[in-house]
Order: sequence, then structure tokens, then C-alpha cells
Amino acid sequence: MHPHLVWVVIGTRPEAIKLAPVVHALEACGLAPLLIVSGQHPALDLADYRLGGRAALHLHCAGRANPQIYAAEVRDALAPLLIAHQPSLLLVQGDTSSALGGALAGFVTGTPVGHVEAGLRTFDRAMPWPEEGNRVTIDARADLLFAPTQLSADNLALEGAPGSIHVTGNAAVDALAAVVGPLPVFPRPSPRTEQRVLVTCHRRENWGKAFQPIASALFELAASPFRRIDVVLHPNPAQAPTMRGSLGKQDNIRLLLPMEHHKMIAAMQAATLMLSDSGGVQEEAPSLGLPLLVLRDKTERPEGIESGNMLLVGTAIDRIVTEATRLLTDSKAPAAMAKPAMP
Repeated sequence: MHPHLVWVVIGTRPEAIKLAPVVHALEACGLAPLLIVSGQHPALDLADYRLGGRAALHLHCAGRANPQIYAAEVRDALAPLLIAHQPSLLLVQGDTSSALGGALAGFVTGTPVGHVEAGLRTFDRAMPWPEEGNRVTIDARADLLFAPTQLSADNLALEGAPGSIHVTGNAAVDALAAVVGPLPVFPRPSPRTEQRVLVTCHRRENWGKAFQPIASALFELAASPFRRIDVVLHPNPAQAPTMRGSLGKQDNIRLLLPMEHHKMIAAMQAATLMLSDSGGVQEEAPSLGLPLLVLRDKTERPEGIESGNMLLVGTAIDRIVTEATRLLTDSKAPAAMAKPAMP
């Protein structure tokens, strides 16, 4: 039997960010967990996410282009360990291939599974793929379902999810508070002479040629001499070269290497407007009062839209440029979006 009763699966940077507050809370309750590091993001350093120095078991499953194969590899690597050590609970977070693989290992070995960030839905298995299918699959069999909002809990109830449903709030906001202090933060900084637009884009549906309309929109927005656009490159080798090739020759566009969580939060605090297809950003930006244009057609986090902090704009050039220009040129337009909210 392993001395750690709770095992926590971590494979990606967002998982490490959001699970750090959970790990700290478990430790405060005397349940110091064992961290199961899948290897999905090979360069993941737990110390960068306030998780260094803790007991960790590395599965060394190298990330693959096919996310379904990767989930199977994580399942097969973890299942024998669960059988051998029989932890009381296996926690997974979100909708990554690591989360799915970890949950499947729990299911096949009879290990109780808890799902942090349960119940998020776009109700479209193709958007995002494979994330929507991953979270639906996990929620269908998990024993403990930790829903961040009442809407997520309602989704689970309507699906007849058999697990015990608990509305917990959002661990991403706990991680944000650990960086900036008590939330919400008032007020937003006064607008600068130089407008700063911060951009992240990493969803699979926006890779390759699909990124070109976004790049064209950013070129149009960068035409203003008083505007700087910072684009954070994604570490995935399938996307970063495309972003460099599309955006590397515009004076007002700066390409930034991936950064640690606290540095990314600082960049968000300094921004006038953000464009992103990230799920985590949709949780952080409303709490910071940072107007956000979501580069997707559907979102599993509609609470930020209902609070007025976010707007879905998709990836069409005209739509992105129109909405971004409106927010950057009309002094009254971003007022509601810039009011920090806790959706």
C-alpha cells in the first residue's frame, strides 16, 4: 500500500496551475497527495507552479500527435500502479488526454475517481475536439464531480451523471488569487497612451491554415502606430512555427515565448484588451476585469459572456477587427467588460 491516499494526475501546464490550490488544500487537511506526472507537456517543471518538492511519480508518457493514443498510453502506464498501491482516490482535472487516461485507469481498476472542473459543455463533440468528448467520458463514470459553477452542476444533473455533484467554485480563480491577492481587484488601470492587445491561440481547431484569418485580423489591428500586439507563442511544435511565419514581420506585433503563470498574469494586468481561445483565460480575464474576445464559435464557459466580460467573436477577420476596434476606439464601449466579475 502506498502511504499517499490521494493521487493527483497532472500532465499539462493548465492542470498544474489549477490543481496547485487543490494540492495545497489537501495538504492542509493532512492528506498530502502523490502527484502523477504523465509527461504530456514534457518540459513541465512542478516548481514553476508552486508544486515543487512534493512526492511525485513520473509516467514518462511522451506527448503524441494523436490525443486518443496518448490517453490510452497514460491509462496503461497508470493502471498497474493503481492495482499495486490501491489509493483511496484519484483526482483528474479538466479535459486533457492526461485527465482522460488517468480517469480510464481509475475506472478499469476500480479506483474512485474525482473530476475537478466537471460539467463544462459546448454540447458539440467537434468543438473543441477532443476535449468535449474527454470531459463527457470522465463525467459519465466519475465518483466525485466537482463543478465550478451551478450551470456546470445543472449540466451534470440533466445528463444523469451517477457521481456525487459538488459546486466548488473555480480552482483557476484560486490560483489567480495566489498571484494577485484577494479578488476581485478594483479598479482596472487607467488606459495608457499605448494600447496593448494580448493574444493567445492554441486550440487544435485554430492550428495551421485555420490560424491565417486570425493572423490577418491582427495585422489590421496592428496598423495603428499607438497599438502594440503581444502574441504568446504556444509551445506545441505544430502551432508555434505557423505563428512565427504569419506574424513575424509586423513592427507592432511582438512574439513572446511561453511564460510562467505569474508572468502571464502580469501581462494580462498590463493589457488593454485580450484575444484568446484559451479556457483558462476565460476564467481569469473576468476576475481581472480584462475585456476578452474569445476566438471560438462556442464556449463551455458561458458564465463570462453572461457577466458581460467576454464576447464570442469566432475567427472571421471582419468580426475580430470590428469588435476589437470598437473596444479600442470607443472610450465607453469597454466599460462594462472592464468591471471585474466573478462568474
